[in-house]
Amino acid sequence: MSMLLPNRARPALLAAVALPAMAAHSQTVAPADTTRKKVDLEEVVISASKVEESFLQSPVTVEKLNARALRLTPTPSFFDAIEHLKGVQVITPSLAFKVINARGFTNTTNVRFAQLVDGVDNQAPHISGPIGNVLGPTDLDIISVEIVPGTAAAPYGLNAINGLANFRTKNPFDSQGLSVQQKTGINHVNDANTGAKIFSETSLRYAKVLSTKLAFKVNGSYLRGYDWVANDQTDINPNGNANTGLFGAENPARDPVNGYGNESSDRSTLNLGGKNYQVARTGYAEKDVVDYHLRTLKGDAALHYRFRPGTELAYTYRVASFDNVYQRSNRFQLQDYRLQQHALSLTTPVVQARAYFTQENTGQSYNLRSAAENIDRSYKPDATWNRDYTTAWNAATQAGQPIAQAHATARAAADFGRPQPGTPAFQNSLSTVQGINNWDVGAALRVRADLLHAEGQVNLAEALRRGGHRLPAALDVLAGADHRTYIVVPDGNYFINPEKGKDPLGDNLTYSKTGGFVQAGARLLKEKIRLTATLRADKNDYFDLKFNPRFTAVYSPGQQANFRVSYQSGYRFPSLFEGFSNVNSGQVKRIGGLRVMSDGVFENSYLRTSIDAFGAANTAYINANTPANATATQKLAIQNQAIAQNKGLLVKNPYTYLKPEHINSLEVGYKAALLPKGRLLVDVDFYYNTYRDFIAQVEAYVPKTLNPDSTAIYLNAKSTQNRYRLWTNAQSKVYNYGGSVGLRYELPGGYLAGANTTYTRLDRTESGDGLEDGFNTPRWAYNLSLGNENAYRNFGFGLNYRWQQGYYSQTFLVNGNVAAYHTLDAQLSYTVPAPNLRFKLGASNALNNYYVSYLGGPSVGGLYYLAITYSM
Repeated sequence: MSMLLPNRARPALLAAVALPAMAAHSQTVAPADTTRKKVDLEEVVISASKVEESFLQSPVTVEKLNARALRLTPTPSFFDAIEHLKGVQVITPSLAFKVINARGFTNTTNVRFAQLVDGVDNQAPHISGPIGNVLGPTDLDIISVEIVPGTAAAPYGLNAINGLANFRTKNPFDSQGLSVQQKTGINHVNDANTGAKIFSETSLRYAKVLSTKLAFKVNGSYLRGYDWVANDQTDINPNGNANTGLFGAENPARDPVNGYGNESSDRSTLNLGGKNYQVARTGYAEKDVVDYHLRTLKGDAALHYRFRPGTELAYTYRVASFDNVYQRSNRFQLQDYRLQQHALSLTTPVVQARAYFTQENTGQSYNLRSAAENIDRSYKPDATWNRDYTTAWNAATQAGQPIAQAHATARAAADFGRPQPGTPAFQNSLSTVQGINNWDVGAALRVRADLLHAEGQVNLAEALRRGGHRLPAALDVLAGADHRTYIVVPDGNYFINPEKGKDPLGDNLTYSKTGGFVQAGARLLKEKIRLTATLRADKNDYFDLKFNPRFTAVYSPGQQANFRVSYQSGYRFPSLFEGFSNVNSGQVKRIGGLRVMSDGVFENSYLRTSIDAFGAANTAYINANTPANATATQKLAIQNQAIAQNKGLLVKNPYTYLKPEHINSLEVGYKAALLPKGRLLVDVDFYYNTYRDFIAQVEAYVPKTLNPDSTAIYLNAKSTQNRYRLWTNAQSKVYNYGGSVGLRYELPGGYLAGANTTYTRLDRTESGDGLEDGFNTPRWAYNLSLGNENAYRNFGFGLNYRWQQGYYSQTFLVNGNVAAYHTLDAQLSYTVPAPNLRFKLGASNALNNYYVSYLGGPSVGGLYYLAITYSM
């Protein structure tokens, strides 16, 4: 592993390991236990196959954080610790919002990776992905985390084509009493944007067994802090005026990454002094239009009824209200955002069933880009601003100012009276646009959406055995079915009901799917070989029936050595916003890719990329051929000549209506407990994936004419186009592969050392059209860890070092290179046996090396905290 450590990082790591431990742990710390390694190796997992099975003999790769790992983790929460698992990638759009992914093609709203709590999907319905862990368990209630890197679509059918996480919580029958935890910390140390800020999280758990049949638990937490700041001022339109020699700060079409209101739809082409210039509205920095104060208030309550051992009925209610920053194609201020969920589950040795209902209300949330551009437009419309800019530019050049200086003078004149950040006028304007639910003039995100889900599975083999049938013990048969319906209350901006009047629930928009699976397995040759076959079928509204097969085999030549191989496929159906979007945003309308939303648009539109090339060529021709003293008639003639010469650059839209994404995946692996008493755990995996029909966006514009001879003329001006951003499928077929190696070694005295490395590579793209999602994944990443729960007289510690290689990032917001980065997390814990009190002094990114995990996102620094936990 040390051979992979970059030279520049080695001194930092060695120095950090040599430093006194800096952190503590807040969970129950057990004394050193020499049998612990055996207990760890005999654990079971359920996420790989929806049934309990040996961790060592899992037929696909499974990563697990058990109770011991959670106690040792130096991260502030169990959710942060997921990043240290083998094969897992985590990106950070917000201090309180992290996104989990595996095996490539990640983004800030990862709808390819499912996140469950006790088997219940905790996504925000309209996003079709979770918002971090805001609806998940607290650190006091988590018992284990299981991650399945790679597609889990065959058994689950939850669009989990990149993987699945399942968080298991404590059962009140098994874990009762009162626990209270207080975390207090500081972040933004040496941050010139903000100065140091306080972080606080208060958590409580209480569980009680009322009788042999009845128990309950309640959990609550309140988090407050100051979010990481996104302030990248890199210009993503550096060549907007290249043919006039204006670059850098002199570029009047400058578009900083984290500046909003100066994007492509906020630019105009102005003819000044006989030349065409691309000029953007001034816009505002992100920090001007967002409140970085974080707040998460969440709680849950559960009532469990145990009919008999192994048979239990549970009702759980979860609720969360929160403020943080979220990113999709734009960045959003989530404000007074509310999620709540009711879940009912039944568990027996034969039948498992659950039903849940999730409600989402976006509260007072708003789009940062729309807020910035509409504050600009609210005090002065584009046409007026452009006129003032032109007048001032002409006056400046006539007074002898150089071209670049004249542009600066013109902007200052056109911006006269513009609301300035921090003033009452600005705050009033921001408050106004936050409340307008139309992104052409406002910024509000006002969505109410529900998710209704029911599922059940039957262990047919066990049922037959209990019914007296002599079924071989080595044969397993499982069958299950599920149904899900999304329900959206149309808001007239983000969503409409395209089939109003047809819905039995009224005018609400509904989107449903039904599926089921059959799984059969056999254990052969004295259980040395285990074979499993799964077939899943899913029927979504607007799509034909789709089948997902999975075949797995595990060969165990010895009790502690296991080879595995699997082949599986998976589908991802379009999410709500991909299928049904209806948003006017910056004079471009984003519409869902289902025919019911975009009928006729695909057939009559032209690619925005070709229109941009057409416009740039026209500008270059006009600037090269227009005399300074040209008359209006001459200018029009030259423009028409440019259009006639360059119209061949226009490309008709080749894309069409949405289809599901698809993946085929082959995986092989090896897991073994080696050395005496299994002290060394080795886990190796390799996979090869093929993707097709990536769900992606394309911008395409429709000329406002039915005369094909006039198409080029109409596509030369914004005012004569209908402009769309359409959800569609890439025409690319993409191949990627990778693998990982993990080692865990149990040292004498209770010390636990670990190392893992992950390699992920985009192999090739066939028929690449550039619409496929960015791979957005470092080729190499690794983790090193060392810890002990009781190293000396109730003191414990944990260290984790992570390094990941730089990579090329492609998002809806910006493209470019993300630099490599490394972090050290550390904790020192102390236990007071009576009372049962735990102290954990911790540091995440202890060396405070600020980094970004993806372009357009915030700069992440160190978080230093003290956690105190009391249990009784």
